[in-house]
This record gives sequence, structure tokens and C-alpha cells, in this order.
Amino acid sequence: MKYSKYLKIALGSAIVLSPFLFQACKSVKVPVGVKVVDNFDIKSYAGKWYEIARFDFKHEKDMDQVTAEYTLNDDGSVKVLNRGFDTIKNEWKESEGKAKFIGESDKGALKVSFFGPFYSGYNIVAMDPNYENALVFGESKDYIWFLSRNKTMPESVQQKFIKIALDAGYNLDKLVWTKQTDKK
Repeated sequence: MKYSKYLKIALGSAIVLSPFLFQACKSVKVPVGVKVVDNFDIKSYAGKWYEIARFDFKHEKDMDQVTAEYTLNDDGSVKVLNRGFDTIKNEWKESEGKAKFIGESDKGALKVSFFGPFYSGYNIVAMDPNYENALVFGESKDYIWFLSRNKTMPESVQQKFIKIALDAGYNLDKLVWTKQTDKK
């Protein structure tokens, strides 16, 4: 009978805490000290981007030819389709998710979900005025992406993005340069 008492306490705690945990999964903030792009236009950002560099993490490990495609949905959210070639398994992988603005739609601060109610920060902190190259920080210093509309990024833009990342406290020793060769 004493296990029944503990089960009731655990179940009661789960019921009481679940709305708070669910909300915590959905709430994402821009990291302290990070300023996102102002006058952001999601329509100009939509389309295909090539990943030039990133910090490696579980879902992109050993991947080359990584792209992200953003498509506007009728409800104001954004469909996200990430695609890359797994060099170990010798196969293409895709992951579909959705993005929503954290606040105002003219600020480059979004949250992205690939796994149900769990969101992660997607903060556009630098971008060319013509939407050709973008620097994206995650919600922590464990995530960073250099993106371009082209398979290569000018050296001057790379250096600019590296300086911004270093000034923000990123350890760029972990930066992986994505190969954008043609494999089918």
C-alpha cells in the first residue's frame, strides 16, 4: 500500500506541473546580449538556403550538402525543410518542422520545432540587405549556422560573421565547414 501513496503523489505532482512544463517547452527567448535583425521580412527570407558552416550536433552529425528551405504557411507560421547527405550511411536525410515568431514579425527572432511541443531558438543576428547571407544563433552558444543563398560564401562575409560570433562569446573551434558538393 505504501507504493500506492507514492504513486498518487507522483501522479498528482505530474498533473500540477504538466502545464508549466508544457509551457516551458514552448517558450524560447533570445539569449542575453544578442541582438536580432530588425526590419526582418519573412517573405524575403523564404526559399532555399545552403549551410556554409555550423556547430555539429546529433541531428546534423556527418552531414554534407545541408540545406534549409523555408515556406510561408497560411497561418503565419513557416514550414522548415532541412535536408542533408549523411556521409556515413551514404543516404539523404530530411527533417520537416515549423517556425513561429517569438514576438514581432519584423524581428529575426523565431522558434523552431521538429519534435512536437519542443521548440528551440532561431535568432537571425546578421544578414545582407539583399538576403544573400545570414548568421543564425540558437538559444545557447551550442548552436550557430552560417547560411547563404549560394553554395559558397564570400570570404569577407565569413570573416564578418566570425567576428560577430567571437564578440558574442562563441568558441569557434567547434565550427564545421559544410561541404556543398553535388551528390545524388
